[in-house]
Amino acid sequence: MTDLSRYRNIGIFAHVDAGKTTTTERILKLTGKIHKLGEVHDGAATTDFMDQEKERGITIQSAATTCFWKDHRLNIIDTPGHVDFTIEVYRSLKVLDGGVGVFCGSGGVEPQSETNWRYANDSEVARIIYVNKLDRVGADFFRVVDQVKRILAAKPLVMVLPIGKQENFKGVVDLLTRKSWVWDDSGDPMNYTIGEVPDDMKDDVEQYRAELIETAVETDEEVMMAYLEGQEPDIETLKRCIRKGTINLDFFPTYCGSSFKNKGVQLVLDAVVDYLPDPTEVKPQPEVDLEGNETGQFAIVDPDKPLRSLAFKIMDDRYGALTFVRLYSGRMQKGQNILNTFTGKEERISRIVMMHANSREEIDSASAGDIVALLGMKNTQTGHTLADPDDPATLEPMVFPDPVISIAIAAKDKGHVDKLANALGKMVAEDPSFRVETDEESGETILKGMGELHLDIKVDILKRTHGVEVIVGKPQVAYRETISKRIQDSYTHKKQSGGSGQFGKIDYTIEPGEPGSGFSFESKVVGGNVPKEYWPAIEKGFRLSCDQGVLAKYPCVDVKVTLLDGAYHAVDSSAIAFEIAAKAAYRQSIPKAGPKILEPIMKLDVFTPDEHVGDVIGDISRRRGMVQGQESGPTGVRIKAEAPLSEMFGYIGDLRSMTSGRGQFSMEFSHYADCPNNVAEEVIAARKK
Repeated sequence: MTDLSRYRNIGIFAHVDAGKTTTTERILKLTGKIHKLGEVHDGAATTDFMDQEKERGITIQSAATTCFWKDHRLNIIDTPGHVDFTIEVYRSLKVLDGGVGVFCGSGGVEPQSETNWRYANDSEVARIIYVNKLDRVGADFFRVVDQVKRILAAKPLVMVLPIGKQENFKGVVDLLTRKSWVWDDSGDPMNYTIGEVPDDMKDDVEQYRAELIETAVETDEEVMMAYLEGQEPDIETLKRCIRKGTINLDFFPTYCGSSFKNKGVQLVLDAVVDYLPDPTEVKPQPEVDLEGNETGQFAIVDPDKPLRSLAFKIMDDRYGALTFVRLYSGRMQKGQNILNTFTGKEERISRIVMMHANSREEIDSASAGDIVALLGMKNTQTGHTLADPDDPATLEPMVFPDPVISIAIAAKDKGHVDKLANALGKMVAEDPSFRVETDEESGETILKGMGELHLDIKVDILKRTHGVEVIVGKPQVAYRETISKRIQDSYTHKKQSGGSGQFGKIDYTIEPGEPGSGFSFESKVVGGNVPKEYWPAIEKGFRLSCDQGVLAKYPCVDVKVTLLDGAYHAVDSSAIAFEIAAKAAYRQSIPKAGPKILEPIMKLDVFTPDEHVGDVIGDISRRRGMVQGQESGPTGVRIKAEAPLSEMFGYIGDLRSMTSGRGQFSMEFSHYADCPNNVAEEVIAARKK
């Protein structure tokens, strides 16, 4: 089937525990992909196939699956909700055309929902909203709709109204058709009746339906003029208007239900088909050259155009490395050679498979709009473009955040050393937010990640998936260094040892750069005192030196170097002489420029029952945290705060004991800030040991 208008590439994303994976299970059951439902809390969900996912009841990897609904093909990616794994959400959204944002009926718009929504906005992904768990105590559809407006600054377009509240929730009213969908209590999603609107809901239905029509007709001037003259559009016209507004991100069709009780999921599936874009209706991906500059060309979704595909995920399984790719244009065949534009090397596709979580179905070819997995890719990594060797181009690559936390590990015995290196190599290929380095001084292996849970899972995968026992050290914080003063200085590198010597003189200023700017370099040399061809070498010398600060050998950031003047020798000067001069100049001047330590500050979102608010706020203050606001909800209070990462280790255990096990929190990196003197002294002392 190559009719692209019948393709939907969608992702399901939400805060942890909002019911994404359960919703995916219901979709697979309704579309006939599975026959027995697996529950997350039993560790039996189809898309949660890792041991760690089954035990913890959370999704860690995004899983891909394909199913069919009303003659449309749905490629679905179930993404993780936990903040430590947002990288999975980010890279999934990058290759999807549409999304379903799942929100908990009682929890509402939770911290991770905000982050995921922001990612989806950045990727300009059209979405529908599904408010789940309406059978829960404290669930309130209208409160969640209001939070979407307030917290996400989004425009929800209410498409259904719930019938019954909390434990009495039994179905929904479809506002377009003015029909009620009521499910019985058998738990079978097919046991429903379509009937008339309950009498006590008629006024609400008319009010919300009028709002729906008014919002929808704004997308089409002709339809709006007819409506203003008293002519109500028919349902097909309304659907066309809603589709247009959804694709333009003007509003987000909003549904509700209870996935666990099998109520309301059919209407969400219908909405995916009716309102989310097919691959041809999405803005085409811009092509860039090898330096990363946009060429003005786009990868148009068309099987007859040259091949353009993006590798968005690597997964290692018992058959070898699987490379998940999204095809934007062109076709790929089994046995074909394709060009990796990042490495410049051609690779041969040995097999192409359609994925259903961790089982697969082999196919001979794939074309524009498909999401498939390839076997046999040796050097392809996340973010690489696979293109036609005769007509190469690169798609906009993915940008991943830097890790903020690290731990030292060592193999338990000599027999596991090689095994550890192999396992870590595979894990780094799978997860771009996970880094592995070797500490040159101690020889230790350092794992770096996005949070404690992230690294905890990685150690668990090493043990169970790869059979490597490791000894784990204490978590370490990724500090940074910077400077606080402007220094004007000069350095001359001179070396004579018979034959041609080395000579390079530079006059420069070093000053604090804008926060978050990293390293910047500028030359103000006029005339030929330092020839232009030596400027890159001077910049390189300073840039490489910034990898190690002078206080505790942490990277030095937010530094601006300006080259003012200098001198060269017609025979003895060379690029290497000026690079050495720049490195020595850095060592000479940085200690004079007021160096200081920066520490990572995390954004916290803490949920606590009302009676423990005082204890939780007091504890955050003791951790040098700053509370920035709090918001009362039906089941407790959400506290927003910022706190240094170094004070947050083991926080989940402390929070649970303070709140009798009912507290929850999520944490993500916010920014770097000055480290207090007493803490900085401890950090420097620890590095010198």
